[in-house]
Amino acid sequence: MSVCRTVRFGLMAGAATAVLAAASTVAAQQAQDGTGGPDAVSLTVYSQNVALVEDTRNLDIPAGRSRREFPGVSASIRPETVGLSGHGLSVVEQNFDYDLLTPDRLMQAAVGGEIGIVRTNPGTGAQQAERARVLAANEGVVLEVDGRIEVLRDDGVPTRVIFDEVPTNLRPRPTLSVTLDADGAGRRDVTLNYLTTGLAWKADYVARYDERAGTLDLTGWVTLTNQSGVTFTGARTRVVAGDVSVLNAPYDPRGGGYAPPAPPRGSGTQPGAARGLADVYVYPLPEPVTVANNQTKQVGLLALTNAPAAKRYIYGSDRPETAGDPRAAAVAIVFSNGAGPDGPARPLPAGIVRVYMDATAGEPRFIGENRIGHTPAGSDIVIRTGEAFDVSVQPRIVSEETVQRRRGLAAQTRYTMEYTVRNARSEPVTVEVRQAGLGPVTELSAQSIDGTVRGRVAVWSVAVPANGETVLTATVLTGN
Repeated sequence: MSVCRTVRFGLMAGAATAVLAAASTVAAQQAQDGTGGPDAVSLTVYSQNVALVEDTRNLDIPAGRSRREFPGVSASIRPETVGLSGHGLSVVEQNFDYDLLTPDRLMQAAVGGEIGIVRTNPGTGAQQAERARVLAANEGVVLEVDGRIEVLRDDGVPTRVIFDEVPTNLRPRPTLSVTLDADGAGRRDVTLNYLTTGLAWKADYVARYDERAGTLDLTGWVTLTNQSGVTFTGARTRVVAGDVSVLNAPYDPRGGGYAPPAPPRGSGTQPGAARGLADVYVYPLPEPVTVANNQTKQVGLLALTNAPAAKRYIYGSDRPETAGDPRAAAVAIVFSNGAGPDGPARPLPAGIVRVYMDATAGEPRFIGENRIGHTPAGSDIVIRTGEAFDVSVQPRIVSEETVQRRRGLAAQTRYTMEYTVRNARSEPVTVEVRQAGLGPVTELSAQSIDGTVRGRVAVWSVAVPANGETVLTATVLTGN
């Protein structure tokens, strides 16, 4: 057996106990040199797997130069982004030690030196202690024991490995060491600011739609994922909605990452209220949270009740075309995130909305989910939940011709379009027909139903009777 990663050379429980004891000793020594962790921490988490950490510790610092250690920083820290501030302090040098104390690293550090091994006879319980020189610790551990060459293996014989000391370069957790120059002695707050990868967030929503009342209740959740290598305890946390420019990070032996050049700060807002900053929105979480390493945590972000909502049928085409068969219209729930009884209008970060609707018996039923983009406050939000097999649209190009314009201008195309909208339901419906794939200059004429042009999309609202159909015709002149 050994401290290597492979099973056949795995360390037995006794050896693991010895390693943990050694780690506790080192931790105690470091606690004398510095602090065990931050006294206060705040996180600003971006959606691009990067976060700004603000780590504040109250330290007693002597005058002049001194070296202080800051254990408990993120294992995925980008050392080149570290900034330290404190009254009367300047930084002379800083080092990030991420060579962590593990059984494997302990054995590798012992190559060329001696260790103790204790074997226990499983039949009698008698123990035999020997000294051994470590010759190699690559894919297995090779030992020289009393002139014999042995491979430390897991053969069922209980064996403990005893190390005389812990190498000074191995740490029980990632540690930042800083050489400070202080203009005077005394206790003061010292703040570390740094960027780290391994922290990410996303928004998830649960919507409950009441078709009879025409309202929707929306609950928003922030899902935080921490794979940074450290636990953040009681962290004041903000999440940033919106995409910021990122650059390739310099080489980092722990792995590359991306980070925004100028992290925003969202202080001064009410809990749960978004604050616009540099074309992104910062959402402070309502209370401090503890996010353990390798943990996913959900925290409530917002709650909207009785927002006006309606079901809508939508048909969209990417280009003018003729379809041989009718195409199903999409079913969507449309609501506004404007001001309401719960407070002012709020922007919504991008995320997945899962929609439930009460059945006849009153129990909620899942009817679909879709992703929404970053949505400004006061916008209409369209959530497509599926397709309607009993509402369809069949487009047809009746005619198509090229229209020459005056000299120097590009030609345009004139389409005569026909859309047959069918409704097999027992009640009338309204279908929004959206024709995309048009040029920046588009004109509508000869319309059987008045439509509008929104950007490069022509939109008509078509009312269809129960168990009937409506034919929409229009001439579309489009081009550059």
